[in-house]
Amino acid sequence: MQTQTYMLNMGPQHPSTHGVLRVVLELDGEVVVKATPDLGYLHRGIEKLAEARTYAQFTPYTDRLDYLSSMNNNLGYCMAVEKLAGIEVPERAQYLRVIMAELNRIASHQVFLGSIAVDLGGTTGLLYAFRDRERVLDLFNIACGARMTFNYIRIGGVMADVGKDFTDAAEKFLDDFPKMLDEYQGLITGNEIFYHRLKGCAVISGQKALELGLTGPGLRASGVNLDLRKAEPYGIYDRFDFDVPLGENGDNWDRYLMRMREMAESAKIVRQALRDLPAGPVMGNVPKMLKPPAGEVYHRIENPRGELGYYIVSDGGTKPYRIHVRRPSFINLTALDELCRGGKIGDVVAVLATLDPILGEVDC
Repeated sequence: MQTQTYMLNMGPQHPSTHGVLRVVLELDGEVVVKATPDLGYLHRGIEKLAEARTYAQFTPYTDRLDYLSSMNNNLGYCMAVEKLAGIEVPERAQYLRVIMAELNRIASHQVFLGSIAVDLGGTTGLLYAFRDRERVLDLFNIACGARMTFNYIRIGGVMADVGKDFTDAAEKFLDDFPKMLDEYQGLITGNEIFYHRLKGCAVISGQKALELGLTGPGLRASGVNLDLRKAEPYGIYDRFDFDVPLGENGDNWDRYLMRMREMAESAKIVRQALRDLPAGPVMGNVPKMLKPPAGEVYHRIENPRGELGYYIVSDGGTKPYRIHVRRPSFINLTALDELCRGGKIGDVVAVLATLDPILGEVDC
């Protein structure tokens, strides 16, 4: 008997789309035939706004892209401008940047952990993850007085130095963090229902993931060893000892495990950076009115969701002639159809959760 497919809108109001994402599902019963992401509901024109701001004035706008990893957004943009203008960053500022970026990676993955738990029906997992994330946000509050959009990393260094109160609180957090990971493992990773909802679902090969432009944990879950902190070390990342977790199957389960393991590696990096933190200034020699020479630059870093890149064109003036942001959430969503086909409606929720998109940068 011939069956007829039908169309179903998932979002932009659906709580599991993690923002205003609309997915148009073509279904044969409960089986997904095609999944088409429909974007643009949160578009704010940030790239265009950059053309009317000085290089320094644009820095806070980068906080609003992937707003769960604002420190990393600041870092990528400032490093691109520094490369364009030939600005040297002091050693202490380099270490502080790494500390903030890796703490922010942990906080971002904790939101992922809590979100995937509640998406699959485990509300308690959300409470545990957000409880522990507060500890990281408290550290950021000590450093810069903000808890979400920080504007802490600046062109040439960082906004302000940190004192003993920050380093003591950071060390205490790192001491407690293994216990937090153990709780996540017992509550979420070890949950049989959670395991069976993810294991073997939405498999993608490493080759296909590369063809679709996947980066970050979604790519490494398919066994592709590409982490820009190792492959193209930026800043001082080549000074730290850490591993790059890799998956074997490229399914939802592996994409979940990547974030769990990456949090532990980020904690190792922060521990080393705190241990080796040198004395000295935290801001380099930056003109009050920055005018990079005419030219163009592209710089990329490892954002919690993958490759975050900034392409900047300068005409020699005080404002960028053009800025384009390579947003990992936007690129990673191109894999949505590939991952959802052949699965059930309920699997779409799990796929979205393991891709972990942030719509603020998708609709830049």
